[in-house]
Amino acid sequence: MSEQCSGGTTIHTLMKSTIEPAEGNKVKVIVQIDDAELEPSVAKAWREIAKEVRLPGFRPGKAPRKLLEQQFGSEYARSEALKQAVPEFYSQAVIEADVDVIAAPELEITEGEESGDVTFEAVVETRPLVQVAGYDGLRVEVPRASATQEEVDEQIDRMRGQYGELTEVERVAADSDYVTIDISGTQNGEEVEGLSVEDYLYLVGSGMVATEFDENLVGAQAGDELDFDADHPDPEEEKVQFHLVVKNVKERVLPELTDEWVAETTEFESVQELRTDTQEGLSGAREQEARIAVRTNIGVELAKLVDVEAPDSLVNSEVQARLQNLAYQLQGRGIRIEDYLQMTGRDPEAFTAELKESSEEAVKVDLALRAVVLAEGIEVSEDEMDEEILSLIGEADLSLEEAREELRNGGQLSAVRSDLAKRKALEWLVERSEVVDTDGVVLPPELLALPEEEHSDHDHDHEGHDHDHDHDHAGHDHD
Repeated sequence: MSEQCSGGTTIHTLMKSTIEPAEGNKVKVIVQIDDAELEPSVAKAWREIAKEVRLPGFRPGKAPRKLLEQQFGSEYARSEALKQAVPEFYSQAVIEADVDVIAAPELEITEGEESGDVTFEAVVETRPLVQVAGYDGLRVEVPRASATQEEVDEQIDRMRGQYGELTEVERVAADSDYVTIDISGTQNGEEVEGLSVEDYLYLVGSGMVATEFDENLVGAQAGDELDFDADHPDPEEEKVQFHLVVKNVKERVLPELTDEWVAETTEFESVQELRTDTQEGLSGAREQEARIAVRTNIGVELAKLVDVEAPDSLVNSEVQARLQNLAYQLQGRGIRIEDYLQMTGRDPEAFTAELKESSEEAVKVDLALRAVVLAEGIEVSEDEMDEEILSLIGEADLSLEEAREELRNGGQLSAVRSDLAKRKALEWLVERSEVVDTDGVVLPPELLALPEEEHSDHDHDHEGHDHDHDHDHAGHDHD
C-alpha cells in the first residue's frame, strides 16, 4: 500500500527499515518491502513497456499486461520496477530514520529480486560528528572599523583631482606625474604599427603601455631620450625596441581646499561639513566590513579547531556548488569560466586548488558549528521555524502548513532547523569572542551585531553553500 500526498511524493506504509553502523563514517540501511508494496511500480513498468512495443491488433500502450507477460516474461517488468522503486524506498527510509547522508548510497538487493518480498541494503556515508575544544573565547582580528584622517584626506584629494589642472614643471618625473613623449617602437629596425606616436601624454606609474615605461620614465626630465626593450602587447610577438623622447613633465595641481571651493563644487557649504560627511561615509563602510569580517574570521578560527579531515564527498559537493554559483554569475554577464580565468590571469590548476582549499575550510566550519550546537544545547523554537519557513515561501502560493509538509516529505525540514541552529551558534560565538581591530582595539558590542534586516540573509556557512542537504543524496537532514 502507498499513499499519494501533495507534490507527488509517495509515502510507503508497508516498508520496514533498520539502520546499522558500518565501517568508518557509514551506516547500513536495511529495507524490507512487502511484495504488495512493489506492485504499483510493477504495474507502472508494464504500462511503460506497453508504450514501447508493437503487438499485432493493439494500439501502442493498449496491449494487455497478461499478453506482455507471456511475450517478455514477468521478471522483465519486475527488474525495471526495482530499478525505479529501490532508490525511492531508500530515500523514504533515510527520511523516516533521519539519517544525515552526504553521498550517494551503494545499493544491493539481497532478497526478492525475482519474486516475493524484497530486501535491499544501502551502505551510505553520513556526516561525521566532531568535537571542538577551545571555541568559547576565540580571539579574532578584523579590519579597523573607523576611517583615519589620512583616509579622509585621500578621499577628498581624489575628488579634488577631478578638478585639478596639469602644470608644466622644471624637474624630473615622479610617480603620478604626466609626461609628454614621442614614442617609437621597432622590431629589427622596422617600425611597429600602433606603437609609434608623437606628443603622447603618459601618466607615470600607470603601466598603461608596459612596466618598462614607468621604470625608465621615473627620474627622467625634459630633453631626455630613453632606449629600452619591452614585451609586445601581443604575448606571441617578439620584444619591441622603444625609443622615447621626453618633451616635458607636468604635475596635477589640485584646487585649494577652501570653503568657497567646497560650496561651488559640492552639496556642502564648508570644508568641515565635507570632512564630516566623508568621515561618516568611510567609517560606515568600514563598520560594515568589520561586521562581516567578524563572522568570517570566527569561522576561520573555528575551522582550525577541527582535527579531522573534511570528508571528500562534502568537499566535492561544496566545490561544485561554488563553481555553479560562479558560472551562474558569469553567465549573467555573458562570460565563460575559461574566459574569466584568462581575463583575471589565473592559472586553472591554482584556481582549482584555491577552490578546494576554501571548500575544505567551509566544510570544517559547518562541522564545527554543528558541534557547538550539540555541546551548548542550542535549540530552535517552533516560532523561529515558522518565521524561517515563511521566509522560504516568499511569494509562493503556499500556506505555512503546506510548506512545512512539503519540506518534511522532501526530507528538508531538519535542514532548515539545522541551518537556524548553526546561525544561532555563530551568534553565540560572536558574543563570546574577543574581537579586536588591526590596532588591537576591542570592537564595541554594537559593531558585533548584524543589522536586523540581515539576520535572515547573512550567509553563516562561511561562504559555503547549504551543507545541510543535497538533492542528489536524499535525506541529508530530516525532521
